[in-house]
Amino acid sequence: QVQLVESGGGLVQAGGSLRLSCAASRSTFSITIATMAWYRQAPGKQRELAAAISSGGTTNYADSVKGRFIISRDNTKNTLYLQMSSLKPEDTAVYYCVAPEYGIWGQGTQVTVSS
Repeated sequence: QVQLVESGGGLVQAGGSLRLSCAASRSTFSITIATMAWYRQAPGKQRELAAAISSGGTTNYADSVKGRFIISRDNTKNTLYLQMSSLKPEDTAVYYCVAPEYGIWGQGTQVTVSS
């Protein structure tokens, strides 16, 4: 069973930046050829798609994060990233790395943005 392991969450002030990383537990699962996504769930709210990247490299962002977040991956490290800038308190959430086509979710990493 492949696991996705997120890292990089934490506490940051509004206006700051964080970079989330997601690595697969097995090298046999290629983040490069799969559609990958970052979802987030804020307290008391439903999970929502923050960003996604297709196997061909096409990216898609929620309107609320466009221009501030960048999803990318490093083929050599088989790792997915989410660069988050100009963070706002409303970005506070648990962020999940997801391989939607395979139904695989990471355990989540907490991002807290203080005002």
